[in-house]
Amino acid sequence: MGFFEKIKAGLTKTRDALSDTWSDLFSGDTEIDDDFYDNLEESLILADLGVETATKATDRLRRVIRERHITQADQAKEALKDILADMVSVGDSRLDLSTHPSVVLVIGVNGVGKTTTIGKLAKQQVDAGKKVLLVAGDTFRAAAADQLEIWAKRSGADIVRQHEGADPASVVYDGIQAARTRDADVILIDTAGRLHNKQNLMNELSKISRIVERELPGAAREVLLVLDGTTGQNGLIQAKQFKEIAGVTAVAITKLDGTAKGGIVISVADNLGLPVKFIGVGEQAEDLMPFVARDFVDALI
Repeated sequence: MGFFEKIKAGLTKTRDALSDTWSDLFSGDTEIDDDFYDNLEESLILADLGVETATKATDRLRRVIRERHITQADQAKEALKDILADMVSVGDSRLDLSTHPSVVLVIGVNGVGKTTTIGKLAKQQVDAGKKVLLVAGDTFRAAAADQLEIWAKRSGADIVRQHEGADPASVVYDGIQAARTRDADVILIDTAGRLHNKQNLMNELSKISRIVERELPGAAREVLLVLDGTTGQNGLIQAKQFKEIAGVTAVAITKLDGTAKGGIVISVADNLGLPVKFIGVGEQAEDLMPFVARDFVDALI
């Protein structure tokens, strides 16, 4: 299955949920009037773009249709694709792995697929010829390090871990020293998904960041937030909170093959100005796919 076909298959539930509405909306005899725009905005909200982003997209389409004197529904559809692709094209869609080593700090609440995402990233980087080190910085969740070790063996990556309840910053420090010794190209750091409160989480992530900055000054560093696509607008709320407390630089959105709300990808990019760098559309390592805005929009519509 090719790249586009895999994205398209992963977005089947979202597309199916919209198919009846959109086939009527963009049929050849549809009149582009106020009802057209109202129905379009409603359908975008149902796809979980959120009210703000759906309204913005509809208003932009209204302006483009007026400026280009568009009268055909199929032309309006192509204009909408251009608008949505532009809205979701935020920053560089590739991870910054430009230094040796580079660091990716992976954050997100429990249950979003964070550790699995790290494992898939590790497999992809190892397959690309990189030497990868996993750091089991989530020492609060039972079996988190065990899960990460399974992925390390599966992917061919190295791993540094300590006992459950250990200081995460201490594990990260050990991981960086090991990366130097083993000449690692990429350090992927798992973190706790939930601590007692937001302040504790912020303190823990800040401590880890200070260790990375002190030990690897000048290293390329990404803070990758993993969101569960099935949570819809709740994921957007999570993203806003993590952006405030953790300096998020990029987003990966998982489980899009299990939701009819794939529009959350556009909502996150548009509302937060954060680049979406990966989308998850299945269980295999290759199903964590680099994000390509136009392919995503074409597969969605």
